Amino acid sequence: MPPFLAYDDDDPQTALTPLLLIHGHPFDRTMWHPQRTAFAASRRVIAPDLRGYGASPVTPGRTPLARFAADLEDLLDALDVRTCVVAGLSMGGQIAMECYDRFGADRVRGLVLADTFPAPETPQGRRARNAMADRLLREGMRGYADEVLEKMVAPRARPEVKAHVHRMMTATDPQGAAAALRGRAERPDYRPLLTKVTAPALVVVGADDAYTPVRDAEAMHALLPDATLRIIDAAAHLPNLERPQEFNRALGEFLARVDEGP
Repeated sequence: MPPFLAYDDDDPQTALTPLLLIHGHPFDRTMWHPQRTAFAASRRVIAPDLRGYGASPVTPGRTPLARFAADLEDLLDALDVRTCVVAGLSMGGQIAMECYDRFGADRVRGLVLADTFPAPETPQGRRARNAMADRLLREGMRGYADEVLEKMVAPRARPEVKAHVHRMMTATDPQGAAAALRGRAERPDYRPLLTKVTAPALVVVGADDAYTPVRDAEAMHALLPDATLRIIDAAAHLPNLERPQEFNRALGEFLARVDEGP
């Protein structure tokens, strides 16, 4: 059976640890283009479109983070990827935490958590996410994309980066985005899980991120037994696109450490 998800799989047939890249909301796998460009020549890099995003099938209703993780497990099984570094940004970071909980340290050799946070949703946050889901179904994506663009990326971000981010948001199916928002509103508390993570971890955050500020990254870093914290200056919520050289330097150093083993 072919994989359910659309994906890119760059496989140079090397012995280095594969890298799974999980995009955020409401984006698609093209957000990882700078990382595929930097790393795919030397290691296997897998970048899927999550259920409801990009070219992957849309399932209306509610998509919990556990469903996203199960889809990714099925994809890794189909591609015969037995171990990998799991990297996620924003919602993708929360899915990465769910993946660690589901896959365990035997499969997850390293965990990269970028511009994300592990706490459960507050009652106010649940109401806000469900209200936003209703709005996206009613109005579509463009108004939302226009409003949040300069929170996703810093106002001084390069025009081509802004255009790429806006294009990803407006191209997202409102039903897929709404289903993810409703599922994310019910996410569990990942903080107890993080205290038990035995794989090395990298926590990355944009210095100007208003959605997941530096203090959240510092708190998450403190929970992880073996973690490195990297703060990317002059970046907001998407440092991998805004400051790709700095992001890739941090990621590359981490990947080299994972490749070396304990």
